[in-house]
Amino acid sequence: MTTSIVRPSVEIHPQLTDPLLPELLHPSRLLWTPRELADLTTTVTTELTSGLRGILRFDEDRRWWARLALTDGVELWLLSWLPGQHTKPHDHGGASGSFTVLHGELGEEYRYPGGPIRRRTHVAGEGIGFGAGRAHQVTGIGDQPAASVHAYSPPLVATREYASLADVPAEIPPLPAIVHG
Repeated sequence: MTTSIVRPSVEIHPQLTDPLLPELLHPSRLLWTPRELADLTTTVTTELTSGLRGILRFDEDRRWWARLALTDGVELWLLSWLPGQHTKPHDHGGASGSFTVLHGELGEEYRYPGGPIRRRTHVAGEGIGFGAGRAHQVTGIGDQPAASVHAYSPPLVATREYASLADVPAEIPPLPAIVHG
């Protein structure tokens, strides 16, 4: 009988060559907490700034994004925002998340199931981690372009869009079972 060792898979954007990123991704970690996600996006924005700026693009017709990394437990994205560009109201399908602003300003309207709609402004260097139930809409505000780094765990969970944040249900359906094989 032969024994095979299954190594966790890691995909990293080909332009990100800093050896710090693989260390930050903890490929054997299958589920990240909101705090761990916030630590990840904050560290990536502060320590890998030049690499991120080499990838970053702005598109006048639509928001731009690039996946920076993917493991079995987390996905990491870079997004750009011209003033006024925004997401539709959405949740993250039961995944926890985080984002940290690399530069510029982002406005966020958010809501937890059954709670009030709240507003918050995020400026460069600020990050936030959030649990699975949070729904939000994010907008580039101010008169300068913005960029942000986002992380989600578990990865590759489909988002659900809403007509408005008022339409977020009182209970977010649970995540489907995650099968790793």
